[in-house]
Amino acid sequence: MRAVVQRVSRARVTVESSVTGEITTGLMILLGIGRDDTPAVAVSMAEKVANLRIFEDDQGKMNRSLLDVGGSALVVSQFTLYGDARGQRRPSFIAAAPPEQAKKLYEEFSEALRRLGVTVATGVFQAMMSVELVNEGPVTILLDSDKTF
Repeated sequence: MRAVVQRVSRARVTVESSVTGEITTGLMILLGIGRDDTPAVAVSMAEKVANLRIFEDDQGKMNRSLLDVGGSALVVSQFTLYGDARGQRRPSFIAAAPPEQAKKLYEEFSEALRRLGVTVATGVFQAMMSVELVNEGPVTILLDSDKTF
């Protein structure tokens, strides 16, 4: 599982001119599901994201997590995080999970965040979406459950 996590002051996702998810202070999470991912990986990644200390404390140091600041999460499925463009111009997405598996684990990740007490908004799985956000810092963190980066 791969995630691009961005600290935001606001973010929203729109599908066919309708806002399907919107948050204020929190994290914009672009989530890619790999073929070998499992429900346990989804829960582990949700715990990692919720506890990632990337919000500033009173001294201006990144010491607070999403849970600490009471922030929300906007989770958007993005299979292109598994795009492999090494040695070619057109990315291969063979490492991305098939849609049925990806949808289930995307939903499991979102639900795991909710169980931790995070308010979660989402995009629409497999839809063409427009994502808008204001990245604060800017702070952007890349996570990979296989720890390849």
